[in-house]
Amino acid sequence: MTAFDLSLTGSVPWLELASGERIELPVHRWRRAPDNEDTVLLGRCTGPTIDLGCGPGRFVAALTERGIPALGVDSSPIAIGLARARGAPVLHRDVFAALPRTGSWRHVLLADGNIGIGGDPERLLRRAARLLERGGSILLELGPPGHGLRRERARIASRDWFHWAFLGADAVGPLADRAGLHRIWSARTGQRWFTELRKP
Repeated sequence: MTAFDLSLTGSVPWLELASGERIELPVHRWRRAPDNEDTVLLGRCTGPTIDLGCGPGRFVAALTERGIPALGVDSSPIAIGLARARGAPVLHRDVFAALPRTGSWRHVLLADGNIGIGGDPERLLRRAARLLERGGSILLELGPPGHGLRRERARIASRDWFHWAFLGADAVGPLADRAGLHRIWSARTGQRWFTELRKP
């Protein structure tokens, strides 16, 4: 069982940072159908899409229903079970492990703060870029401007610490440049911020 399994059950819906700060996790949003804010990302998916850290699979299920080939990847057994229950094709795997169709995905999704996976957003962007075909894009959810880049140690329910990161909308540009990506679109919807990075 991973740390995020506990959050998906609703028993511990917050992330604890080494600083003592607690951040509430939007588990209710992860488990329901996509909302109007999610459609900002879904509407940009025009071809085969891989969702890294797919959680309960709401994006993957929605894309599949629209006839768009999609695959979710998550390391949480509970997330994988929830995703499969809603008919989403998913793999129980680490996002840095070998994945199918490397170099031929049209889009990579990194929603719900998943840019934080591994605690190194630049490494994750480079990983995502390798999954893309030429001209493909990463659809990315960010924190609000002014938050910059924060690398933290985090845990859930006092379990083992793991590395996590937070990336504000104001800080994505330099990381994208270093990863060889071009920002082509940004938007705010409600309290959420999104951007799209293209692989040349």
